[in-house]
Amino acid sequence: MSNHFERVESTFLRRLFAAAVAAADPARCVPPNLPAERGGRLIVVGAGKASAAMARALEAHWPGPLEGLVVTRYGFGAACSRIEIVEAAHPVPDAAGRAAAARMLEMVRGLGADDRVLALISGGGSALLAAPAAGITLADKQAITGALLKSGASIHEMNCVRKHLSAIKGGRLAAAAWPAPVLTLAISDVAGDDPEVIASGPTVGDPTTCADALAIVDRYAIAISPALRAQLASGELETPKPGDPRLAKAEFRIVASPALALQAAAEAARAAGVTPLILGDEIEGEAREVARALAGIAKSCARHGTPAPPPCVLLSGGEATVTIRGAGRGGRNSELMLALAVALQGHPRISALAGDTDGIDGSEDNAGALIDPGTLARAKALGLNPLAALADNDAYGFFAALGDLLVTGPTLTNVNDFHAILVR
Repeated sequence: MSNHFERVESTFLRRLFAAAVAAADPARCVPPNLPAERGGRLIVVGAGKASAAMARALEAHWPGPLEGLVVTRYGFGAACSRIEIVEAAHPVPDAAGRAAAARMLEMVRGLGADDRVLALISGGGSALLAAPAAGITLADKQAITGALLKSGASIHEMNCVRKHLSAIKGGRLAAAAWPAPVLTLAISDVAGDDPEVIASGPTVGDPTTCADALAIVDRYAIAISPALRAQLASGELETPKPGDPRLAKAEFRIVASPALALQAAAEAARAAGVTPLILGDEIEGEAREVARALAGIAKSCARHGTPAPPPCVLLSGGEATVTIRGAGRGGRNSELMLALAVALQGHPRISALAGDTDGIDGSEDNAGALIDPGTLARAKALGLNPLAALADNDAYGFFAALGDLLVTGPTLTNVNDFHAILVR
């Protein structure tokens, strides 16, 4: 940051991001939602970037016997003594995730009505629960996932496809546990907090169909084998639907969400004397288009005092998408910030931060990035071209050169993306 005011603004924005992340800390949100103890076995399964920390919180507050397995992203593990923690690849699945998902299915099969399953689910579980359906290989799933990630498809579209290629997602985990009751505690990372979308809904009925999945594959020109196309076209890979009797004992609770994280950030802003305006937790679309829209709102606040008078901070969440056309590095939050800097053109009264609350923006080592009124001037002094960086999808390289990456390391939770735009 180039001067005292910009350093103060950076500190303020980072404080808001920290407040949003803290609101979704499993140590805070899991214990109040644990079920009452009773007889029978308690089998714990789970997947997602927050699942290991959720398991640790469970162990700390559950005096009785329990056993189980959860799978999380590499680097997101947490020490547990009774629940096994496995780390696997995200966002493209690997053999470790496939093996963990297969073991989970075996753990819940054959349980009785007096046993119980506790599922700890959070964002990232779709990639980590990599159990391919019959006739599908891990290589198939890896190729299709990689293509979807580059296509610009929304998370709802991606998960629709992934559910229909899976032996465990789309309600199949809960169906395998029948007749044992299943309680799912979920940390939501998706717009609308749809249970069937969070980690591709392994414990809830799936309202989407094979036909929907095939339409998405064709919409984004995703290459699939003739055999897989035939399986989807025939309905052979259909998922359990809402109302399936095998899901009658499945209960679902959201224990943390993007909306709660935004509210926590708003409270932190008020405490600092800055008026917060929450724009919503379902912001979606191409990152650079979202950036242009947010820039327009911020400039209106600065010029007209609407929809909020300065000093104010515009808070939003959701999950933008990036259609990869270049060869650069950077996730959706970094790209959103680069596009926002271009749209603001060094506006003297606006600074901003965008970050993934899990601490990892896509596949890089940063959560996101920050911008301030001097961003473009500093870039020019270093010979950086923001438009060229945007065209090459190289937001990471751009902000790394400026020293304005937001780096937190894994936070062990995940309530999607967080955007804060400060107007003074």
